[in-house]
Amino acid sequence: MKSLRYILAPVVAVMLMSLASCLKNDIPYPKIEAKFLSMAAEGEVSGAVIDDENNSVTLNLGETVDMTKVQILTYTVTEGAELSADISNGVDLTAPLNLTLSLYQDYEWTILGRQVIERYFTVEGQVGEGIVDVPGKRAIVYVSKDMPLTDIRVTALKLGPVEITTMTPDYAGQIVDFSKGPVKLDVSYHNIVETWTLYVQTTDVAVDITAVDAWTNVIWAYGSAEAGKDNGFEYRKSGVEEWTKVPAEWITENGGMFTACIRHLDAKTEYEVRAYSNDAVCAPQSVTTGGYYEIPNASFDEWWKDGKVWCPWAEGSTPFWGTGNKGATTLGDSNTFPSSETWNGETGFSAQLDTKFIGIGAVGKLAAGNMFSGDYVKTDGTNGILDFGRVCNERPTRMKGYWKYKSAPISHTSAEFVHLKGEPDTANVYIALTDWTAPFQIRTNPKNRNIFDKNADYVIAYGAIESGANIDNWTEFTIELEYRDTHRVPSYILIVSSASKLGDYFTGGSGSTLMIDNYWLEWDYE
Repeated sequence: MKSLRYILAPVVAVMLMSLASCLKNDIPYPKIEAKFLSMAAEGEVSGAVIDDENNSVTLNLGETVDMTKVQILTYTVTEGAELSADISNGVDLTAPLNLTLSLYQDYEWTILGRQVIERYFTVEGQVGEGIVDVPGKRAIVYVSKDMPLTDIRVTALKLGPVEITTMTPDYAGQIVDFSKGPVKLDVSYHNIVETWTLYVQTTDVAVDITAVDAWTNVIWAYGSAEAGKDNGFEYRKSGVEEWTKVPAEWITENGGMFTACIRHLDAKTEYEVRAYSNDAVCAPQSVTTGGYYEIPNASFDEWWKDGKVWCPWAEGSTPFWGTGNKGATTLGDSNTFPSSETWNGETGFSAQLDTKFIGIGAVGKLAAGNMFSGDYVKTDGTNGILDFGRVCNERPTRMKGYWKYKSAPISHTSAEFVHLKGEPDTANVYIALTDWTAPFQIRTNPKNRNIFDKNADYVIAYGAIESGANIDNWTEFTIELEYRDTHRVPSYILIVSSASKLGDYFTGGSGSTLMIDNYWLEWDYE
């Protein structure tokens, strides 16, 4: 009979193997998602747009960039992540580039190249705006039915990237016969040759309104007619008999297109607008102007203290402003708080935004004094998660307010801004109107950073002011809003004030102080 030792040995071995197998399978991988944090390419016209939800990076490239050989200059990814391909020697972005980032697991990412090439085709006596059909490789313009098609002067023609495009034949500035139909030409740039077709067609529409956009005290009107004629607009309140001619200085013309900014109107009022060209007048269009939007607690007089956290709203009321105080008070005191020093010396409060190092000894982080329209959601380790934006559907033209500033030398930086150490800190205030469908989540953690991008497609209008120098006395500032177009209606308003412009990157000067008071919106153009 075999000894018990020989009988148990195999059993114990199997048990140990089974136990090892169970231990191996039961230990989960760390859940750190691999992401692109930044990217820059040669020939960019604006910063890369990183979409964490869809795992994509969009590069906005100038029109002379060769899309088959886009040079990626720099990029950063989540620490420890590995990229499936080398993208440092030029990539083809004529189609989406799919890549894999690996960190414990694989994450599929897409790099997109967005390139807008300005193309146009205009002729003498053109009516309205032409059509440039890029996929169809054709350009169409319209002229009056009385214009002879045998002698059409081409006033401007551009169908490829500036300076590097050759057109054969080059019709720009030439008189061309279109009576027998369209003409063709070859357009060459980089190693691309495209055959385009030019059309000139007649129209019996003398003048027309193509769009009318009603704001609060302003209406934008867009018309088309034959270039070179007396083209303009008239307007009146609904129910009023007499028409008012829009002053010439409020009108801009571009060939057969003309645009008016009709000013000094009443809010929430119905108006009629019509376009004219010499003696011809089109049918009027009716629009109603918008209303006003008041910034809640714009005087910063309402505050209450929840434990260590100063809150810029009355206790029990609905907040408009948010701050980073919840994050700052994890290791210190609120760094955005009320001050009894007001812009006009009267009773009330202003907001004081202090940038300071929050922590004990070397343990902690720089916290930029800030205030924004939105909510502080939670603290992620030593980082913040915020919801940017409050609902607003109106379109102001500018924002004004008062500020003071003391700039300290930049004392703390993130890795990408270490070269700024010792430079003067910079305060900034900005306002944006967006078409978000929900508040925009800001994350300052470098592992999954998501920062507001003023150049993103979701921005309808934007304006900012900043100062890297001391402002010793209360000073009125004005921020003009620049609109991407007049048609889109905003859904959210974002107003951000910070004692350190690069506070999202934990870069700034400990000791910088921004004081703000009495913000207000304006709705007209002067």
